[in-house]
Amino acid sequence: MSDQIIKRGKYVALTYTIEDEHGTVVEQHDLPLGFVYGSDTELIGGMDKAVAGKSVGDQVEVDVSPDQGFGEPDPSLTFTDSLDNVPPQFRQVGAEVQMQNDKGETKSFFVTRIEDGQVTVDGNHPLAGKALKVRVTITEVRDARPGEEQVSGIHAVKMPGPASIN
Repeated sequence: MSDQIIKRGKYVALTYTIEDEHGTVVEQHDLPLGFVYGSDTELIGGMDKAVAGKSVGDQVEVDVSPDQGFGEPDPSLTFTDSLDNVPPQFRQVGAEVQMQNDKGETKSFFVTRIEDGQVTVDGNHPLAGKALKVRVTITEVRDARPGEEQVSGIHAVKMPGPASIN
């Protein structure tokens, strides 16, 4: 077990679980996520501050308000239309719809409700507006290798699952 503590310039690997206000697990990452502490990797809800000074095996729990997490829902990102105007492949709850704005930028929306001949799609993050509890376990702390901050955390392209916690 490492006796190194988390501080600027250390490579940190961790696993985490995110629960909603009812204790339901909404995201879990059992494969360690690695990043260089103090680089531009952002962790949800001030988790950066919470893991500082910790070492391998330590567990951290942080309550994350909507403004520290995924923000409040934006009503302008929710649309309802007649089911007749929607292609068949999008006529199921959970279907992902790519939409493009007038600037050519695309965003994912998800079908969240089909009711009374109407379909609702929502572009808000599914966890927007939710209070969350994040539980982290530190699995590795070591000196970062030169250039590692450019291939870890949010820069990692070959990591399974999300490359950052937010």
